[in-house]
Amino acid sequence: MNNAGVAPRVRTDILQANEEEFDRAININVKGPYFLTQLAANWMIQRLGTGDSPQTFLPKIVTISSISAYTASINRGEYCVAKAALSMLTPLYAARLAEYGINVYEIRPGLISTDMTAPVKDRYEKLIGDGLTPIKRWGTPKDIAKAVAAIAQDLFPFSTGEVINVDGGFHLRRL
Repeated sequence: MNNAGVAPRVRTDILQANEEEFDRAININVKGPYFLTQLAANWMIQRLGTGDSPQTFLPKIVTISSISAYTASINRGEYCVAKAALSMLTPLYAARLAEYGINVYEIRPGLISTDMTAPVKDRYEKLIGDGLTPIKRWGTPKDIAKAVAAIAQDLFPFSTGEVINVDGGFHLRRL
């Protein structure tokens, strides 16, 4: 499972962002998971080649991304760009690994109550209360864990390349 994620140390308007923070976000949020997935996929393929039964070895790849993959936040552009790039891992590896029976998924969290969101808690509490999400509460790490558990339990055996939104309905377009 890919679950790397760092936000910029300081939220900065994209017109003042610096290359050091951009490189940090790309290296941790994209480059690390990209090559970790490559390493894990090759190991899974090798193990499948040893004759492990599909009943005993059901390999899957799960990447935790963010609604920031498609939501513009101009005060943390490097994070948004990194998460958008990270989201491309799922269709790429799903297409490449399907022949081996290795399913690939992306879990796309919304506003999750963590240390990373603590500095903007008051702002997001108001937005949630005002209807930003149809489900009017913060998400929790446990919400994400339940989605991962469903994948690990092979509850989506005929799915690959899927994005599972765990965002309280943020992704819904509403009038």
